[in-house]
Amino acid sequence: MISLLLSMLRARRGQAVVLALLAMFAVAAAVAAPAYLQAVDRSIIAGQAETAAARERSLTISAVVDPRKEGELNFGDVARGVVDLPGFDQVFSGEFPAVGIEPDRVRATRVTYRQDACAHLTVVAGRCLVGSGDVVLGEAAAARLHLAPGDAITLTFATLGGSNSNPTYAPAGAPARLTVVGTYRPADSVETYWGDHAYFAPDSAGRPGEPAFISAATFAAIDHGATNVAVDLTAGPAALSAAALPDTRRRLTELRGRTRNLGSGIVITTGLPNLFERIDASQDLARRSVPAGAAPLLLLAYAVLFIAADYATQGRRPELAVVALRGTRWWTRWWLTLGEGLVALLIGGLAGCVAGQLLVAAVVAWRFPGVGAPVFTLEALRYAPVALLIAVASALVAQRRHLTAPVAGLLRRIRGRGTGWRARAGEAVVAVLAAAATLQLFLAGGSLTGVAVAAPALVIFALALGTARAVTPLARLVGAWALRRGRLATGLAALQLARRPGAQRLILLLVAAVAVLGYAVTATDLAARDRDLAAQIATGAPRVLTVADMDRDQLLRAVRAADPDGKYAMAVVADLPRGRPGEAPRLAVDSTRLAVVPTWLDAYGDPDPAALAARLRPPVRDVGVDLPGRDLAVDATVTGARPDNPIGLTLVFSTKTGRAVADLGVVHNGTGTYSQRVADCAEGCRLVAVHLRNADPTASATRITIVLNAVRTINPPATAAAGAQLAGADRWRASGATLSAAPDGLRITVDAPDGLPNGVWVQPADVPLPLPVATTAPDATISGFDGLDVPVTTAAHLKAVPRLGTAGTLVDLEYAERLATDSGIARAPEVWLGPAAPPDALNRLAAQGLVVVGDSGIADTRARLATQGPALSLWFHVLAGALAVLLAAGGLALVIAVDRRDRRADLAVLRGQGLSRRTAGRVALWTYPALVLASAPPGLATALIAWRLTGWALPVFGEPMPDLPLPHWPTGPAVPLSWLLTLALLVTVAASTARATTTPPRTAHSTAP
Repeated sequence: MISLLLSMLRARRGQAVVLALLAMFAVAAAVAAPAYLQAVDRSIIAGQAETAAARERSLTISAVVDPRKEGELNFGDVARGVVDLPGFDQVFSGEFPAVGIEPDRVRATRVTYRQDACAHLTVVAGRCLVGSGDVVLGEAAAARLHLAPGDAITLTFATLGGSNSNPTYAPAGAPARLTVVGTYRPADSVETYWGDHAYFAPDSAGRPGEPAFISAATFAAIDHGATNVAVDLTAGPAALSAAALPDTRRRLTELRGRTRNLGSGIVITTGLPNLFERIDASQDLARRSVPAGAAPLLLLAYAVLFIAADYATQGRRPELAVVALRGTRWWTRWWLTLGEGLVALLIGGLAGCVAGQLLVAAVVAWRFPGVGAPVFTLEALRYAPVALLIAVASALVAQRRHLTAPVAGLLRRIRGRGTGWRARAGEAVVAVLAAAATLQLFLAGGSLTGVAVAAPALVIFALALGTARAVTPLARLVGAWALRRGRLATGLAALQLARRPGAQRLILLLVAAVAVLGYAVTATDLAARDRDLAAQIATGAPRVLTVADMDRDQLLRAVRAADPDGKYAMAVVADLPRGRPGEAPRLAVDSTRLAVVPTWLDAYGDPDPAALAARLRPPVRDVGVDLPGRDLAVDATVTGARPDNPIGLTLVFSTKTGRAVADLGVVHNGTGTYSQRVADCAEGCRLVAVHLRNADPTASATRITIVLNAVRTINPPATAAAGAQLAGADRWRASGATLSAAPDGLRITVDAPDGLPNGVWVQPADVPLPLPVATTAPDATISGFDGLDVPVTTAAHLKAVPRLGTAGTLVDLEYAERLATDSGIARAPEVWLGPAAPPDALNRLAAQGLVVVGDSGIADTRARLATQGPALSLWFHVLAGALAVLLAAGGLALVIAVDRRDRRADLAVLRGQGLSRRTAGRVALWTYPALVLASAPPGLATALIAWRLTGWALPVFGEPMPDLPLPHWPTGPAVPLSWLLTLALLVTVAASTARATTTPPRTAHSTAP
């Protein structure tokens, strides 16, 4: 029996090879998915580690230690906590405040030791640190303090004391005599080396931070008390590789435990968990996306295998009939029928285990070089047995009816068309499953879990089955139409397809294959465009610099000073408080640069940013009160003040270094002068707001009238204009009070039965109100910088806002700042740089006191998104689509080859009836190419329909993104080009295979020419 089986395989080795190849495809697809996921996991780790921000790769262990106290933590306690973290670069540091060179005790010198600091400083004059007693000062600080290399200075450890309103530093140690050996500027203030210590952040006076750097020996020699010590660690490639990452996570967890045991004095600050979470999220999304791409390939492989097994057995039906006529036992008959195919399937399955991993290795080497994924792993073979069993089951089901058919049925040349109830029931089941999977996809919000993973595959096959069902009647109609018009070749070809059930199966195969590739190319093309659009919108400008926290007005002034012509830099504040639940995010920008700095896209909906900027910045009124000195006074006449409900008076000023607040205390009935020295107004300031409040927060009904006679300076004396600026109620606006003109100033009338929970704010009416905004969702009010409601008017309706996406509001930073009543501090302010930014833009900004703490751009965002799981997993969809087309080509060639004998016989009969050789040749040659051409448009339509129903659920981003105006349909050349190439390949296969079907010779009874 074995020798007979081997003889059968040799005799029909072509069919055996085809079955083996199809089984290899099915098993390879099942092996490729987990193998590809393993490679993607490694690539995600490598890509995310490479594109992670510095804070996401850093870890800081810090503590406050006092070397004067015994039994307390010391520097060694902190250091011992990190010795067990291999792959991390470690930098030790310590710092304490000192007095001695600053002209007053309000500010202290930040004396700092940082390991290997000289390698990261640019020495401007003198030299860097060499021995004990050396100190290097910042360039600006040395110029301000009139110090130069060679000068001797004395620094003394200091502690902060004094009152809360007037804190000062006092000496608390032995003086240390040091020598200034050089001045410096940081080589790169945002490099990872400096950690999160904000060494160069502006001080309270707006000056750039410049620590006094000393050596370790000097640091140990200076008498000092409580000291901030830290160890900064930066994870290198060795710590964040795929092999080392689990161990790094474990060691980090253990480190947290060890530091907790040392007490609450040690603090760990790290962004590594954020990086780990993003890696996990990307890997999870890849594990959802890759199976969605493998499912249609597997279904197609089993469908082709079913057709191939059916057609291979179809060619052996006379042989099986002879075996049945001889009365062979059923098990022998079954073995002779199934054994040949089973051997081929087993050989193909074993080859698929290797081929799948080799194919993935080739794709990984091409798309993800340097990942280092192993070529063969046992983990990738976990689904191979299941895939092989399903392949065998498919072949058995295909051959079942040949085994059970009677001898007469086996001898018939014409087979049933498969239109019985079983075929219809199977198609109905596929349609129901497709509908259920799509419904689950919608109900689950796009989560690719459960049966929803197979939704794209099921939709494709349901549509392909519907298309195939329409082939027979359509071909019959075309054949009849062609014969009536004398087009004999076309009519005969169409009728031949209509009477063969294989045509339906071929249409199913071809439509599904074209659709699988079209779906994959659509997904990949749209995802690439989505990522590009997301990078441009979510970033906002070609380059975005995050600067240290500072006053918003100071930010505006500094950026405008660095770029006085407004050609490349724009101040931006994106972290605005939301005063109301559900309020859309807001972006405040210096709109004078809106036309040249942001990447302005058609997706925003307003094609002219210059015109938009003009609408956001209508002319302002010059109604402010400018004061030239720091000794300020307010002349006011008060009526209605009550001792049981004291009212406090506060003035808010805008200075060159930010906001300043003067608390003038409680007002009293009658005319009086309220004065205070505001140090930050020494170089002049402008009145921003007048604030009245209940000094007693439990007070209720408040009724008081205050006439502001003048807001002036004492030294230098106020001019007459300073008081006159208060006249005219139309020059001011108020919330919670009524304004009116008084003969000698501005009258503020407060009538608040429920008290003043938010106080009364009086501000200059310089900025137009309602405030012009550009928004995606018009609203009557927005929350300002201070969290209070600001009435707005829609100057432009946008489809999207830079950085914020389809839900956001764009306001002018300067106008929003003038309306604000808070301290004026911007959290994580930004400077956007346009395409015209010069190479020294950072130096120009630094010269204006801006300290850059973050630097990213569109290219960085695009690169980060491209290394995440969704982007990497889509390449498997393309691979699956290409394999689907190859499967279809192989199935097409097999069907044409099996049909060859029957078609020759049919044509021989027609030739005997007078059919010309030319017409017979055209029928033989173009029947199946025409079928391919007929299936191509439905295949493309199926791909687009399936994409519209399910493609939205495929993940595109591996991190949260704002709502974006993403495109829904492909517009580039990728989809039509791939469709044309697929069509050309399948037509070529059909034509070349059909050409092997030679036209039979004319019979002896034929008289046809």
